[in-house]
Amino acid sequence: MAITLNRLRDQVIVVTGATSGNGLAIVEAAVRRGAAVVATARNAAALEALRDRLTADGGRLALCVADVSDMAAVERVAAVAVEAFGGFDTWVNNAGIGTYGTLEQVPIADHRRVFDVNYFGVLHGSLVAARHLRGRGGAIVTIGSILSDRAIVEQGPYCATKHAVQALTDTLRMELEKEGLGSRSR
Repeated sequence: MAITLNRLRDQVIVVTGATSGNGLAIVEAAVRRGAAVVATARNAAALEALRDRLTADGGRLALCVADVSDMAAVERVAAVAVEAFGGFDTWVNNAGIGTYGTLEQVPIADHRRVFDVNYFGVLHGSLVAARHLRGRGGAIVTIGSILSDRAIVEQGPYCATKHAVQALTDTLRMELEKEGLGSRSR
C-alpha cells in the first residue's frame, strides 16, 4: 500500500526528546515549515523556553512534559495533541539517553534506565501512535543509530537498546502490514 502524507505545513507532529539534539532540530524545522508540533520532554523549563522562542514568530506549538518510560505519560502526550490540534499525523520517537563505561562499570540501575527510555519509550510511543493513526493514517518515525547495527565499547547499554529498537520497529512494521496498513521502514 502506498503511503500518502499531508504536506508538512498541514501536519501535526509529535516529537519526543524535543528540547535537545535531533529532537530540537526536528521541532525547529517542522515549525519553520508550518507544521503544528507537540513538543515533549522531561524538562518543563526547556519546553517553555522553546515555546516562547518558536511561537514569537507565529509557530504552532503545544507542550507536554512527559517521561517516555511511563506509558501513562505517553498516553497523555497523545491527549495533548488531540486537545490542542485535534490529533496528530506523525509521531517521532526520538527521546533517548546513554551512559558511558564498561558493562561492569555501569550500575545495573543505569542499564535499566537506558532500556526504560530508549526501548520502552519507543514501544510506548509506537503503541500509542499506532492506536491513534489506525483510523486516520499517518506515520511513526523512530530515530535510530548506526549502533543499531554494531556495538562499541563503553556504550554497551545504549547499543543494546538500539539493537532492540531496530527489532521492535521491524516487528511493528510487519504487524501493521499484516493488518493491511501501509508502512515504510528505514
